[in-house]
Amino acid sequence: MRKPLIAGNWKMNKTNREAVALIGELAKVVKDAACDVVVCPVSICLSDVLKAAAGTNIKVGGQNMYHKDSGAYTGEVSPVMLKELGAEYVILGHSERRQYFKETDGDINLKTKAAMAHGLKPIVCVGETLEEREAGTTYKVIEEQLSGSLNELDPSKLELLVIAYEPVWAIGTGKTATSQDANEVIGFIRKKLAEILGAKAAEETRILYGGSVKGSNATELMNMPEIDGALVGGASLDAVEFGSIVNY
Repeated sequence: MRKPLIAGNWKMNKTNREAVALIGELAKVVKDAACDVVVCPVSICLSDVLKAAAGTNIKVGGQNMYHKDSGAYTGEVSPVMLKELGAEYVILGHSERRQYFKETDGDINLKTKAAMAHGLKPIVCVGETLEEREAGTTYKVIEEQLSGSLNELDPSKLELLVIAYEPVWAIGTGKTATSQDANEVIGFIRKKLAEILGAKAAEETRILYGGSVKGSNATELMNMPEIDGALVGGASLDAVEFGSIVNY
């Protein structure tokens, strides 16, 4: 049985003080959650957010990392650093990383391997653009992203893997894939995971939906059989709204 996971991607929002305050508010509204609850603040807030979340049911993750343990990589954060702080998760391959910072499937593959080698749970994002969806290439694009990003993963570490399907056209736009569409694509992803990683990994891997998830549509999405949770953007910046998603 896959335990649901609701993760909040705060993106480049919240100062350190604001981030700690949000954890204080959020802890009150998610304390009885039946799912795993994760927040991913900017890296400079991670230490204080982890301290603020201590003793609560809120887990913490990074928004990105480099695949090397250390070295002359100015501005980057390593898996060793995330792990030592106490982070449990890390978002990899978000469409904004792909679009603005030109990350490739090969880059994401290296990061995924490095995260898993250090015991971090990578939330690997895949999803099509509006142009790709309108051209009818959604499944082709996602298959290529999965094959490239999940190539030759350590079989002994597959229980750490999380996938997030985020159609790029639905991120921050207010548009949401219908629950049926999201479920269908996530079902396709699970079939591809079976081909790439094996049937056991496909059955056990949690696959999240992301893209304008809010309290008003969370229950409908989470009632779909293939959807195991949500990767939430803007709505995760408000404790009440995020709490309504967590407590769907």
